[in-house]
Amino acid sequence: MLRSPFFYFLVFTFFLSCKEEAKKPIDNELIQKEALNFRQTGIKSYESKDYNTAFYNFNKSKVAFESIKDSANIVFNLIQMASVQQINGDYYGSKGTLTEALPYVKNKNIYSASINNFFGIADKELSLYQDAIFYYKEAIKDCTDEISKQSPLNNIAVVYIEQKEYDKAIHILESILDKKIIDEDPASKARITDNLGFAYFKKGWREKGLLLMQRSLESKNKIDDPYGYIESNLHLSEYYLKTDIEKSIQHAQHAYDIATKFNSIDERLKALSFLIYNDSEIKNKEYAQKYIFLNDSIIKVRNNFKNKFAKIKYDSKKEKDENQKLRLEKAENLLSLQEAKYQKIVAGIGILFLVIVIIILIRYYSNKSRIDKIKTAYDTETRIAKDIHDELANDVFNAITFTQTQPLESKDKKDTLIQKLDHIYTRVRGISRENNNIDTGTNYSDNLKETLYTYNSDSRNILISNIEKVNWDDFDETKKVTIYRVLQELMVNMKKHSHASVVVVKFNNIQKNICIDYTDNGKGCDKNKIIKNGLQNMENRIHAIKGTIIFDTEPDKGFKVKIILPK
Repeated sequence: MLRSPFFYFLVFTFFLSCKEEAKKPIDNELIQKEALNFRQTGIKSYESKDYNTAFYNFNKSKVAFESIKDSANIVFNLIQMASVQQINGDYYGSKGTLTEALPYVKNKNIYSASINNFFGIADKELSLYQDAIFYYKEAIKDCTDEISKQSPLNNIAVVYIEQKEYDKAIHILESILDKKIIDEDPASKARITDNLGFAYFKKGWREKGLLLMQRSLESKNKIDDPYGYIESNLHLSEYYLKTDIEKSIQHAQHAYDIATKFNSIDERLKALSFLIYNDSEIKNKEYAQKYIFLNDSIIKVRNNFKNKFAKIKYDSKKEKDENQKLRLEKAENLLSLQEAKYQKIVAGIGILFLVIVIIILIRYYSNKSRIDKIKTAYDTETRIAKDIHDELANDVFNAITFTQTQPLESKDKKDTLIQKLDHIYTRVRGISRENNNIDTGTNYSDNLKETLYTYNSDSRNILISNIEKVNWDDFDETKKVTIYRVLQELMVNMKKHSHASVVVVKFNNIQKNICIDYTDNGKGCDKNKIIKNGLQNMENRIHAIKGTIIFDTEPDKGFKVKIILPK
């Protein structure tokens, strides 16, 4: 986090590190004093979170120090300007500001470490994870003491968590906590402990991760670290997201309240996203409205900051140029014309580039759509071919053999042949129905019932209850198709794996929901192997229409499924 204790420590270190004191001519003393006054005003504005004023004064200080070639203070001011830009979401702008500082850094020291660390933060926030890791590692190389290396190491671990490389993150965080030096900084230790617990949780070590995250939360509460407290609550809310909705809501609400108190918009948005995921439909609307309002507001505010920062830098540069060329008015006019021409060229190139990108994207998505359609058709053809091979080939062969080897003049033999052909016909209709478009109109209920009954056989009995009591007009086409396909997949799974003799599908209206209970007396399976048996697709379908699906099964105790869908 940009507001972490290490961040303020770094700022403080920068301030103390401005020690480069070259012997200056007497006529430069006034400029130096003015530059130091601008810098001090910038620091005070920064601490009071008046970022516009802070950026303006750091920029004025930088320009003044440029005139007396004070490299250390130029770099200090540029780093502070970059940090202000990052706090306000202008990550690309901050990278430009940091790049401006590079020519003034001649040796590896706290300045180069800070620049690389801020490059890493910008790239991490822009999801350029490999670049972020590169810069964090460069920052570690430039750190002059062991304690300052821990924050870039922690940042690398956070990137690995984002990349889902949990083993790497765990290795780094455990190695940091193993060092006694981290005990000197309780805030950093609490933050690293929380990240390690979160990595354990994402790795699947839930109990181990929960213990560390709770311990970190207690530590942050004791040392009064509000931003760390917010982060811990967000991690715990995510931990309980799918296991204990009440606790997930509780931690998300804590995070939201503290983030609101400290005007931390990003954290408020993340907390709201968890509340939206967890809470009831009525609350969801309230949270969603807050989320949209905050998101729109922060976008406007950050865009406004970006424009202001750009304007400050532009105005500063313009003022500098004018002061340097007061005696050359004609040259200034020529430069202005050249700049205008350059801007037009850049704008033209930008528009051309944008048009090319749009054309490439249109062609890409057009080709992707065409390929997806071809793949879907191919998958359907493959599935039909497999069904025909698995279910019909042997029966057709047996029927042909029967006609070739049995006297068809006999009525019994003829009736047997007719039964075989009728059985083949029924199977062909079943395969056709599985792959045809679904009629979601007035005949939907009859078609659904007929499809389910096709799985009846001499050794299997399909029972359907209360389907006629459901008002299918209350459901849109997507939900009807989903119900049809999920029940169809359940039947196919039952036929292939459960080998049940009795299957019951019961429909019930419960307030504004429909409840579908599926039960069979098949051989069942281990709950942990449900996804491996191909039922993940059903779960994805139901979740896509905001429904819930619960599997209940044990070996040799049948298979049960409860589906609840909103109308």
